[in-house]
Amino acid sequence: MERSSKTFKICRIIMDIGSGNGYPSASLSNFAPHPFEIDGVKCNSMEGFLQSLKFESVEMQRFVCTLVGKAAKFKGKKKKWYQKQELYWNGKTYKRSSNEYQELLNRAYNCLYKNEGFAKALRATNGCVLEHSIGKNKQSETVLTKQEFCSRLTYLRDRGELPEELPENNGKELELKFE
Repeated sequence: MERSSKTFKICRIIMDIGSGNGYPSASLSNFAPHPFEIDGVKCNSMEGFLQSLKFESVEMQRFVCTLVGKAAKFKGKKKKWYQKQELYWNGKTYKRSSNEYQELLNRAYNCLYKNEGFAKALRATNGCVLEHSIGKNKQSETVLTKQEFCSRLTYLRDRGELPEELPENNGKELELKFE
């Protein structure tokens, strides 16, 4: 009896998250206007929140949080936070490489996930591998690496809320994989 062999090809759909791409990709961009609230501060986009972290002044942070898209990006673009590797939120200083900073990012994305438009767009990516081709890889150069961004989106989509506490990293650069 002759046995037939079949070859199966597994295809993965890769979705590049970016503001210039179609739905749902553009809707998942940090530039997208998805309001959320964190620690009593109203943010009109994740980009506004992320750029606000470059300002030590709480008043300026609150203002930057109201911005969306390129307006938010350009407000924080000239800040030289990377020289000291420090970011700020609500009167507290965060070392870029710290667990506390990663936990702050988790809290922010958990808050954003409560926005129904964002959550709906995220659910629409089911089965896709999320990527961000224009992002940076080194923590020392950006407030949110490609890996930090895409792993958070994937975790939220697949499992819901991100963990509020993380294991100690002993000052090493974190590469979080929420799998």
